[in-house]
Amino acid sequence: MLFILLLYRLGNAVPVPYVDVGKLATYFSNLQNTVLGLYNVMSGSAFSRATIFALSIQPYINASIIIQLLTIAIPALERLQKEGGEEGKKKLASITRYSTLLIGLIMGFSYYILIKNNGMLVDTGVWPAIVIIASFTAGSCLLMWMGEQITEFGIGNGISMILFVSIVSRFPTQLATSIREVQDGQSQWWAQALLLIGALAMVVLIVLVTQAERRIPVQYAKRVVGRKMYGGQSTHLPMKVNMSGVMPIIFAQSIASLPATVASFVPKWSNSWFVKAFDTNSVTYAVIYFLLILFFAYFYSTVQFNPIEVANNLKKNGGFIPGFRPGKATSEFIQKVLTKITFFGALYLAIIALAPIIVSRFMPEYTKAGISFGGTSVIIVVGVALDTIKQLEAQMLMRHYKGFLE
Repeated sequence: MLFILLLYRLGNAVPVPYVDVGKLATYFSNLQNTVLGLYNVMSGSAFSRATIFALSIQPYINASIIIQLLTIAIPALERLQKEGGEEGKKKLASITRYSTLLIGLIMGFSYYILIKNNGMLVDTGVWPAIVIIASFTAGSCLLMWMGEQITEFGIGNGISMILFVSIVSRFPTQLATSIREVQDGQSQWWAQALLLIGALAMVVLIVLVTQAERRIPVQYAKRVVGRKMYGGQSTHLPMKVNMSGVMPIIFAQSIASLPATVASFVPKWSNSWFVKAFDTNSVTYAVIYFLLILFFAYFYSTVQFNPIEVANNLKKNGGFIPGFRPGKATSEFIQKVLTKITFFGALYLAIIALAPIIVSRFMPEYTKAGISFGGTSVIIVVGVALDTIKQLEAQMLMRHYKGFLE
């Protein structure tokens, strides 16, 4: 796993041919707070350097989300997911891979058009276009394969690990920049200390909320089979406070940053009122961002958790929630609980997402540092770290039991 991650970091330093990397870096310095800036954060700055892994695992993530949403809209895919068993999972994985290839081609072509239109190519012929697009797409597919190898043979989710490494790789550079700014007098040491304390407090909050859950008590009725009695035990139905993870923030960011991204392609709009109104540090952006996070948190929790299905499964297995009749009454109660905890989960995500924007309002020197994506990065890093710890504990437990049995 470590060797694969090392190869990924090496690939992030190898630029594709025919691209003027110096001009590209200058161009991206003004796009930190757009969707392109978000892609750059998620790729570990590879996107702004046009390396072979510039697209990172974004095509795979987009393909996974699209297929996941299509399983709700298309009955055939839903049957494949629920009733297909192991073969169904393999078919869905194969569909996701082909979708990743297609999205990689589209994103690679779009990136090529972007750098071509802004005069960042050494050669604008047909062959350079094929080489650049093919390199971007191949790099994305290779990362998908590497992620699957980590999932199968390594520790934890491979795609999450690659995303984790991409974000963490930016921390040393940002730390060095902060120290240099304090030494040059561009920033106060106490301001940097406050930022560090705030980041640590954010990590603590994320850990607490990530592990928080609402436990609904469930009782199973006793039943007699032959001479034996089964059931009668008490358990609980766990419901995560932040059930949707970081997805609402990523969706909300992509949509809320769209006006600034579109404006970046049109030079004459750079100082217009439209761009200023939707700037990532403006009040308008913050309000729209907040509302979009609430919307996507409810949308994603509805997609992931079906109260009617849970109530039916409890009824089939002889389980019931004390004080509620099996069936409709149980599903209505679960829906009520889901609505409440989703609100608190969405509020938590909004606080984490808006905190860096509020900081940049009071500290203008961080406005162009891409700090508006800080909340997203910290949630992903902490979430993956917690999952990795659980995977390591499970591996150690399995090894312990194996030795005991032998």
